[in-house]
Amino acid sequence: MAEASFAEELRLIPGLKLKLSEPLARYTTMKIGGPADYFIDVDTSRALIETLRLLDVHKIPFGLLGKGSNVLVSDLGVRGAVLRLGGEFKRVSWREEGERALVDVGAAYAVTQLVREAARRGYGGLEFAEGIPGSVGGALVMNAGAYGAEMEKIVETVEGVTVDGEAIRFHRDQMVFTYRDSHLPSGTIVTGVRMKLQKRDAAEVSTKVRELVSKRKQSQPGGYPNSGSMFRNPPGDFAGRLIETAGLKGKRIGNAEISARHANFMVNLGGARAEDVKSLMELAQSAVREKFGVELSPEVKFLGEWPASRQ
Repeated sequence: MAEASFAEELRLIPGLKLKLSEPLARYTTMKIGGPADYFIDVDTSRALIETLRLLDVHKIPFGLLGKGSNVLVSDLGVRGAVLRLGGEFKRVSWREEGERALVDVGAAYAVTQLVREAARRGYGGLEFAEGIPGSVGGALVMNAGAYGAEMEKIVETVEGVTVDGEAIRFHRDQMVFTYRDSHLPSGTIVTGVRMKLQKRDAAEVSTKVRELVSKRKQSQPGGYPNSGSMFRNPPGDFAGRLIETAGLKGKRIGNAEISARHANFMVNLGGARAEDVKSLMELAQSAVREKFGVELSPEVKFLGEWPASRQ
C-alpha cells in the first residue's frame, strides 16, 4: 500500500517520468542488469528536489545512473529507486573571457558530445576526455581522466544538491581531487559543472581529438558492450598489464570475457550475466594478488542487490 502511495505521489510531480520494475540492462553500456523497483527520469531541479523529499518521507533507498558506463548492475536488480537526470540537466552554455572559455554544462550532458563541441569552437583542454562514454556528472564524481589529464584540471565550480534537496556549490579551491575520486561530501548529487578551457585554433584541437579517437580504437575493445576500465591502475603500474601477464587475457566465464585486446576491459559477448562479470573480476584480483602481491581495486561501481556470498 505504501509502495502504491509513493508511486502515485511521484506521478503528480511535473518534470518526472516513472517506470516500475524497469530492466536496467537497456540503460547500461555493458547491457547487463536486472530491474529497478522504481526507475525515475528527472528533468527539472524542482522535480529532483520533490523526488528527494518523497524518497526521504517513504524511506526508500536510491541510486543514480548516468549514461550507464563504469557501473555493473546486479542480475537481481535494484531494490528502491534509480534516478536518471535529463531535461534541463543536459543544457550547456559557452562564453569567452579573454584567452579562456567558460562552459556551464549540466550533469547529464554526454562527455564525448561536449569534447567534440569544444573542438569545433576551438576550445582546448577537454581533448583527453574523448571516448569517455559517461555523463559530465559521472566524469566529475570519479575525476575521470586519460593520457595524463583529469577532470580536476579544468573544473572551476560544481553545483549539486544534498539528499535533503539543499542546493550546494563548490569552488575548485574547496575541492580535493585524487586519482579517480573528487571526494565530494557523501550523498552529493552533481547537477552542473563549470569548466575553464583555453582558446586555440579549432583545426588544431580537432586534429588532437581525432588522434585520440584513433589511439583508443587501436587499444580498446570494440564491437561488444563493455563498461570501460574495470580496475583502477595501481601506483606505478597498469591493471591491464598485470591481468595480461597473469595469463587471463581472453578468459571467459559464461558469456563474459576479459578482452583479448585490453585486459582491463571485460566484454559482454551476448547474454552475459553480472555474476559472470563479477566472477571474472574476482579471478583477475586473485591471480594478480598471487603473482604480484598487488590488490586490484574496482573502478566500476556495483549497483543493486547482490547475493550474500558476493557483497
